[in-house]
Amino acid sequence: MSTASHYPRIKQSLVLLMAVATGLAVASNYYAQPLLQTLAQTFGVDVRSAGMVVTVAQLSYAAGLLFIVPLGDRLERRGLIVGLYVACAGGLLISAFSSSFPMLLAGTLVTGLCSVSAQVLVPYAATLAAPQERGRVVGMVMSGLLLGILLARTISGLLAGACGWHTVYWVASGLMLVVAALLYRGLPRHDGDASLSYPHLIVSVLTLLRDEPVLRGRAVLGGLIFAGFSVFWTTLAFLLAGPDYGYGTSLIGLFGLIGAAGALAANLSGKLSDHGHGMLASWGGLVMLLVSWGMLWAAPHSLWLLIVGVLLLDIAVQGVHINNQSVIYQLDAAARNRITSAYMTCYFIGGALGSSAGTVAYARAGWHGVVVAGAVLAVAALAWMGVSQRARPAR
Repeated sequence: MSTASHYPRIKQSLVLLMAVATGLAVASNYYAQPLLQTLAQTFGVDVRSAGMVVTVAQLSYAAGLLFIVPLGDRLERRGLIVGLYVACAGGLLISAFSSSFPMLLAGTLVTGLCSVSAQVLVPYAATLAAPQERGRVVGMVMSGLLLGILLARTISGLLAGACGWHTVYWVASGLMLVVAALLYRGLPRHDGDASLSYPHLIVSVLTLLRDEPVLRGRAVLGGLIFAGFSVFWTTLAFLLAGPDYGYGTSLIGLFGLIGAAGALAANLSGKLSDHGHGMLASWGGLVMLLVSWGMLWAAPHSLWLLIVGVLLLDIAVQGVHINNQSVIYQLDAAARNRITSAYMTCYFIGGALGSSAGTVAYARAGWHGVVVAGAVLAVAALAWMGVSQRARPAR
């Protein structure tokens, strides 16, 4: 069995490739968000049904986190990663060819399941890196992932505005195939532990959630904050395309740039955690999240309050998320893949429920219904933080 830790210093070009590849993979789940109004009109469905595209993407991603990511401990990693990228490209092609809404949902399902390749690639980057450069390498790859989530909306909106929504999926599929080929050439082989049975891998993920109160507490907190994040971003296209603004897909997509700026500012949370102020970062982020929803109440009438609200919301959510990861990765170095699987599964289940709640709230009560749903989730996150902060790692 090859031992990746014996590789020489990792090439900067490979780190950059992994960062780009991770961003493209996770972006596959977010291209649809600025297109929801367009998709609703194309397939003749209401806004609540159109929001199912985001919900299916997040639920399938959560399923992939639970049932596919742990395979990184068992199978040869390069083959697993490349295979997932090719399959993800296939899902995007199904979406590109879609002539009906169920076909679009089927393509979204395949894409969501296979885009978890990003969560296999991140711990693999840590394995390939020498100990003295591991933090830098993982940080760079995670930056690619974060930018992929946020810039996907901008790229999708611009492409759809210029060439139609089908083009978004055509281009995304082609890029995934190119990256798959580059990863096959650039990544070294790394055999897994074939003695680990698949049922054991899955059960161990659930066991970690049961036995580690810190992991369980942070996983629920992550699910709550990402639910609020998804409530906002799933419904923003409806607000911006509606009578209050009347924006097209290109302008709607540009709001992803605002989110990206806010998320990059959230790196301060990681620095606070490194200096022993992680609890301050978490509490501060949660309070900021609640404040952001207060500003977003006026979003239909004030573009500036909308922009500030977007910045604060993204700084808060990404800051708490970064701090959550800092905390849980201190629990058990030998089980980080499964810890990632457990935490991120809960995270994306929360996102899927938030997307569904957001579209229901918008359909029933308009934008103010969305804000109330988001504020309730922020209050719930604050309450959960207070209940769970006394949790200690299991022995």
